[in-house]
Amino acid sequence: MKIAIRLDDITPDMNWSNFERFKSLLDKYNIKALLGIVPENRDPKLMINLPRKDFWEYIGDLQKEGWTLAMHGFHHVYTTHNGGLLPLNRNSEFAGLSFNRQDRMIRSGKMLLEKNGITTDIFMAPSHSYDMNTLRALKKNGFTGITDGFGKGPYMWEDIVFYPISFKKSSSLKSKKEGCVTFVVHTNTMTDKDFEAYEKLFSSRRDDIVSYSELLKIRPVVAGKYHHAMEKRMADTKYFLREGLRLGKNLRKKLKKRS
Repeated sequence: MKIAIRLDDITPDMNWSNFERFKSLLDKYNIKALLGIVPENRDPKLMINLPRKDFWEYIGDLQKEGWTLAMHGFHHVYTTHNGGLLPLNRNSEFAGLSFNRQDRMIRSGKMLLEKNGITTDIFMAPSHSYDMNTLRALKKNGFTGITDGFGKGPYMWEDIVFYPISFKKSSSLKSKKEGCVTFVVHTNTMTDKDFEAYEKLFSSRRDDIVSYSELLKIRPVVAGKYHHAMEKRMADTKYFLREGLRLGKNLRKKLKKRS
């Protein structure tokens, strides 16, 4: 199984030291990732550094060098608690909103990117959350691909190509199947331990880690009749397991304080 890399939450005011550190690691192994660009960041959690003045020129140069770009939502501000079609989370900027509202948001986001010299037809939903209205609005506004879903390679569903993410990283690394999936990376919150783990991964699996453009070259298959139902069950399972671990951790902390 080949592995491509996507970097979420790319904004002018992101954690630049972490981003540049991870980019140096990617450059070392000649890996060009997918960058999820927020057209107009209004999420306080992503406002870490002062905005980089040459941000748009810098991102445009990366695109020219072979990095792939995606539109990562609009403002990256959650508006609902709807998990959408891939309920890995229960927050969304889009899922649950009307088609007209989503259409305006996606159109406005695309216009902002184009105003700053950035063109892309790939969409990256904040928290992986989107619904059928999102898909309709994306198609109306010229988007042809989404970086989400589960599978061993690109697949076509509702006239959009889905470029799957890894359901479980350890399983993807052990898999002997042909195909390619994406590892999702949030550089804003990476620790030294995270950097060390990716350094080890890139050095030990040089032939398996590929630039995102290689994933785009794979011809998509048509998703089977039950593919979406399977994805939803997998996403629900992952969400509830994660929530169970979180609640258990919080309970242990409370019990420790009482003792």
